[in-house]
Amino acid sequence: MNIKFKEVNSGIVEARAILKLEAGITLNEITILNRGGEIEVELPHKSFRAKNGQLQQKAIITFDDEDEQNLFLIQVKDAYFEWRKRQTKVRIFES
Repeated sequence: MNIKFKEVNSGIVEARAILKLEAGITLNEITILNRGGEIEVELPHKSFRAKNGQLQQKAIITFDDEDEQNLFLIQVKDAYFEWRKRQTKVRIFES
C-alpha cells in the first residue's frame, strides 16, 4: 500500500490521503481530520436522498469486520504521522 498525502489546512481538515493499492487501483478522498487536537481518519462516503426524502449515507469502502477497518485506519494514521515528521507545517500569521 503506497500512501501519498496532500496538505489542506482548511478548518479541521489537515490533509487528504491518496492510496495506491495495486497498479491501476487508487483510492481518493481519505480525509485526515484534527478534531479537538485528536487526529482522525475519515473514509469517503456517498450521500443520497432516499425515496422517503431522508438523507442517507453509504460507505464507499467496506470491510469484512471492524478489526480489519480499525487496522486499516491505524495504518493510514501512522503513515500520516511519518509524513508529518518529514513535512513540517509552516504557519504564517498576518497582523
